[in-house]
Amino acid sequence: MKLIIFGATGSVGTHLVQQALQQGYTITAFTRNTDKLSAISHERLSVFKGDLFNPADVDRAIAGQDAVLCVIGDGNKGTVRSQGTKNIIAAMKNNGVKRLVCETTLGLGDSKGNLNLMWKIIFGIFLRKAFKDHEMQEQHVFGSRLDYTIVRPSAFTDGNVTGAYKVGFDSRAKGLTLKIARADVADFILKQVNTDRYLNRAVSISN
Repeated sequence: MKLIIFGATGSVGTHLVQQALQQGYTITAFTRNTDKLSAISHERLSVFKGDLFNPADVDRAIAGQDAVLCVIGDGNKGTVRSQGTKNIIAAMKNNGVKRLVCETTLGLGDSKGNLNLMWKIIFGIFLRKAFKDHEMQEQHVFGSRLDYTIVRPSAFTDGNVTGAYKVGFDSRAKGLTLKIARADVADFILKQVNTDRYLNRAVSISN
């Protein structure tokens, strides 16, 4: 199966590339800076140098793919997530690619109730731009009519894959640490490629 990863050089994306290659997928890593992937060399890895804001680049990269994994980030700067995802969706439709797995963040939609006071303050004040960007990103995905799964992880930590994270909890869930290893986020995203369990849903994950 051919997968394209947008955000392949990010903190989750690098785990995603490595895990996907280990599991036998053929990977296209979309990035503006190919040097960031110079340490990874594999016969099933192709690196596509492109700009998310250039629809032609995105369209060419998605042609011939079986599924799209979107883990793009932008810190708290602007609208890379929302605009980039909008271009990805348009290119998927143009090329007849239906399966999209897109990472956003815990705290959106009905998962707002999972946040503690500290995270509500952080998203409301310090990461307001990023949160708004994620909101717009999800709106594009919800309205896409693609076969999508939105993944809403809690705060990232380091560490290896554990597979011990909680999945699909509701806003009343108790006992959450509100943390999850980046490797576990990549693990869950990759698992969605071959299942319809969370098709056309937003699913929360956390320890």
